Amino acid sequence: MNWLRAAVFAALFVSGMALPGLAQDVTLTSRDGAVAVTGDLLGYDGEFYRVDTRFGELTVDASGVSCDGPACPKLTDFVAEITLAGSSSMAEVLLPALLEGFAQGNGYVTQRLPLPGGGFVYALQQPGHTLPAARFRFDISTTDQGIDALLSGHADVAMALREIRPQERERAREAGLGDMTHPNHSRVLSLDAMVPIVAPDNPVRSMSVDDLALVLSGVMTNWAELGGPNAPISVHLPGEGSGLAQAVEDRILKPVGTAATGDAARHQRGSRLTRAVEADPFALGVASFAEIGNARPLTLSGDCGYSIAANRRSIKTEDYPLNSPMFLYIPARRLPKVAREFLAYTRGPSAQLVIREAGFVDQVPELVEMDAQGARLANAIASAGDELPLSELQRLTQVLSPLARLTTSFRFEAGSSRPDAQSRSNIQQLAQALEIGAYDARKLVFVGFSDGVGPVTSNQNIALRRAQAVRDAVIAAAETANLDRVEISIDAFGEAMPMACDGSDWGRQVNRRVEVWTR
Repeated sequence: MNWLRAAVFAALFVSGMALPGLAQDVTLTSRDGAVAVTGDLLGYDGEFYRVDTRFGELTVDASGVSCDGPACPKLTDFVAEITLAGSSSMAEVLLPALLEGFAQGNGYVTQRLPLPGGGFVYALQQPGHTLPAARFRFDISTTDQGIDALLSGHADVAMALREIRPQERERAREAGLGDMTHPNHSRVLSLDAMVPIVAPDNPVRSMSVDDLALVLSGVMTNWAELGGPNAPISVHLPGEGSGLAQAVEDRILKPVGTAATGDAARHQRGSRLTRAVEADPFALGVASFAEIGNARPLTLSGDCGYSIAANRRSIKTEDYPLNSPMFLYIPARRLPKVAREFLAYTRGPSAQLVIREAGFVDQVPELVEMDAQGARLANAIASAGDELPLSELQRLTQVLSPLARLTTSFRFEAGSSRPDAQSRSNIQQLAQALEIGAYDARKLVFVGFSDGVGPVTSNQNIALRRAQAVRDAVIAAAETANLDRVEISIDAFGEAMPMACDGSDWGRQVNRRVEVWTR
């Protein structure tokens, strides 16, 4: 009687008594007729019924029961229905490309059908079959609406351009959907970033994050203040309620205690924002890295001389400070088998190739050889002083020269020792690589760095503790890995290799990191 999925079912079998009928939707009866359970059918995924009963929500193996009632599905005609709701940036290009890749690899034929209101359905069908195996419905809206649809039970997966907020996380717990920041329920699908963009002929090449906040809030209004022409700045932002707009608020505006100007032009589609900026020589917008188009991105700079441009490598390593990953949020309930297979596919190597070919930033680790670290080493030398002796820089060179840096890096939430969302995803990615033996007979060194605030010795100790914490988290996640085949160690160099200026919050955030070096 392996159809039981909860302890209360075991008690029912012992008693051998049927539950009293209350004119509800379905009755599930064991094959021997000894036990019957009545309740409201919440869902059927082709393998299991999900039923709301007097004992709470139960999941029941369909192979062990018969179903009676008007709500019972026809098992021979079952079509998995999966609804994804939220971000248009993810729904319009990225997820259809991944579905096509998944379908091709599993022998499905796809058909895309439009829905009223701008959404669409992807039907996946095996050749020769009358009915599709699954229908993936895309309800295109905003991150806010997608997460709300998930929490209210109107969607199976939410597409989001920001991390779930504390109040939404609490709502999810109350609704029985689990901890939406747990790796099982929160998945970074692709890497992305917020990038300030201008028209191709705009003479301004760079700006600081603080200046960007001043422009977006309407405090700085003339290009002359940024070294450009004496002309007003026309601000363009994503539509209110979109994940990218909220990421702008959370990551750029709130840290300096300001809000977006009411004079900004808002765009519900990233492609429209980009086209508007391209056509206006005095425009400044914030776009997704994947949707820059023909506009020109501005480099982020600091008053100490460091600058960081958005590119595939700087986004992968999180060296670029305005990363904005693309998330899928998945509830703590069983999805249809084909949906689970698709979600598993999105983490594999074939999906990473599709993500890259679609113009987004994949999560496949890349190696950055020591001879490509010139700018970083120059920063290290420039930052050396009385507190940071030359001997420590010599040790850094001695330890790291035989190695290459992985683009897999780890950073932490502001004011916290907890890894940020992208770093939590990186922990899972590196753990999976260890489990499949990708680093067998190799050396991995987790190297901690810090900002330059405080005594050098304290910063060194903090950096070492961060490196140890990340190493321990990766090892804990790599449950099936044979770690005897990998040489794993930790080291730290504190403030010896800064990536950005310590004079700003974002600069200090970028400098507090753990890198992984290998050979």
